[in-house]
Amino acid sequence: MKLSKQFPLNALRVFEAAARLGSFTKAGNELGMTQTAVSYQIKLLEENVGEPLFLRRPRQIALTETGERLAPKVTEAFAMLHDAMATARDSVEGTLAISSTHTFASKWLAPRLGSFHLKHPAIAVRFQASSDIIDFAREQIDVGIRWGDGNWPGLTLHRLMGLEFTPMLSPKLAETAGGIREPRDLLKFDLFDAGDIWWKQWFEAAGVTETDLDRRPRNQLGSQAVEADAAIAGHGVAILHPAFYEAEIALGRLYQPFELTRSDGKAYWLVYPENRRNVPKIKAFRNWILEEMKAAGN
Repeated sequence: MKLSKQFPLNALRVFEAAARLGSFTKAGNELGMTQTAVSYQIKLLEENVGEPLFLRRPRQIALTETGERLAPKVTEAFAMLHDAMATARDSVEGTLAISSTHTFASKWLAPRLGSFHLKHPAIAVRFQASSDIIDFAREQIDVGIRWGDGNWPGLTLHRLMGLEFTPMLSPKLAETAGGIREPRDLLKFDLFDAGDIWWKQWFEAAGVTETDLDRRPRNQLGSQAVEADAAIAGHGVAILHPAFYEAEIALGRLYQPFELTRSDGKAYWLVYPENRRNVPKIKAFRNWILEEMKAAGN
């Protein structure tokens, strides 16, 4: 295959979007181009390569064998260009953008960031608290802290910590029912969130097989941290990771009535795109957080 002297960068950009999205229309929407313009750029690239890159079918496109070979190379090349530009910006901005669940950010990460700043004073940190799965290709995020089973293809993953969970409530709320003597007593109160699988797993482990969890209203507050605040205020019982709330327990703001804890096997993970693993600020944060986790026994 003989390439022309002119490097078809714009056509390659269009090809990468169409191959990734599986649609000329979607590629046009992402790039701000008409479908006709996308088709024209693809045709130019095919003429440059000398072979078809897509099979055109009614309302559908598919990569040819040549397209299949070319697509990952083009994606990697644009990722390298993006990385180079990001590195150039880093030298000026020095900002590490972190997407994290609200609970992990507030209960674990924020209290320890002083240590990171001492080691890396030139790197500023910007938080985005969210439970959504971040698309690194579309959002200005460097690393993510995700909760789950670690099944996210295309990302570099580092397991940070698992969680055990157990019911917790305000001591004053417990007193209104004459104290909590057995697990079934918890059913006297509102539960955050009654539909959470953690409740079912914990009650089964506690030997309580008959509950009304399925019939209760689902008080969904969005994060474990917010549910803990509601429990501290005496509005109900939250099922929480006790290690996150040691200070609240010590101050008598939260009460853990039973030693029994459970785990669903999921964990917090540090994630970032594989092609950005050598970006200096990401390497610095990765090394720091893994050292912190090791020191904490995780």
